[in-house]
Amino acid sequence: MRSRPDTIYSPSVSQDWRMPLKGHKSQTYSISLQHLETAYCMFSVNLDEAFGMRRNGRNSQAYQVLSVAPALCQRLARPLVSVLRTMLGHAKHFAITPNLAPLNPQNFQHSRSQRVARFNDLFGCILFTRKSQFAHKLSVVADLVQELAAAFETTAEDLSRGDSVRPDQDWDLLDRIHYDLNTCLRETAVVLKSFLHALPDAQLASFQSALDDSAAATSPSLRTRARHLAHRRIAFLKGQ
Repeated sequence: MRSRPDTIYSPSVSQDWRMPLKGHKSQTYSISLQHLETAYCMFSVNLDEAFGMRRNGRNSQAYQVLSVAPALCQRLARPLVSVLRTMLGHAKHFAITPNLAPLNPQNFQHSRSQRVARFNDLFGCILFTRKSQFAHKLSVVADLVQELAAAFETTAEDLSRGDSVRPDQDWDLLDRIHYDLNTCLRETAVVLKSFLHALPDAQLASFQSALDDSAAATSPSLRTRARHLAHRRIAFLKGQ
């Protein structure tokens, strides 16, 4: 049986962001975000080190460091998609309608990501209910994370193996993908906080359980999908 939120919530995402979560909701948010931030930090530090070595002319060391980056990228992408999909599933099943704002193309660097953001804004005008707008945004961000991770993996592996025919452009692509994955992480942090504000207290335990189950189930399946996406979409992504 579906239930409605039993609290009156703030009328905007910005107010949700400023309003502190209480009790176990705060704990759920902090733990989820800390896990994502740790994965992002490991990925970002590794990539920054590779870029630094390349700038200093230490190309062989840069490629060695970069060879670790795809696995670290997946360590960020997997739990990020997991959180987004879990929110999406719970919102659909229990008719949760949090506050939300459309994606802003100016917050992304890759042209593909910018187009996705513009379409999200457009669909936000077409989809009349906030429930459908929320579901669409979460699906879009989750799909974008998978595409970006796939593109990063293939590009980084090409560079590390010496297979890239245009290394300067591919290093730039890695930088833009990293930026956009960070944007997706920040979007998820904001959406998760609004979602928890809208979530009835009685549903928190079931949502936490779904988060735990989804995290445990996130395995090589996402990596397999990423490889498939890389072969199917990488030419489109690189050609922007």
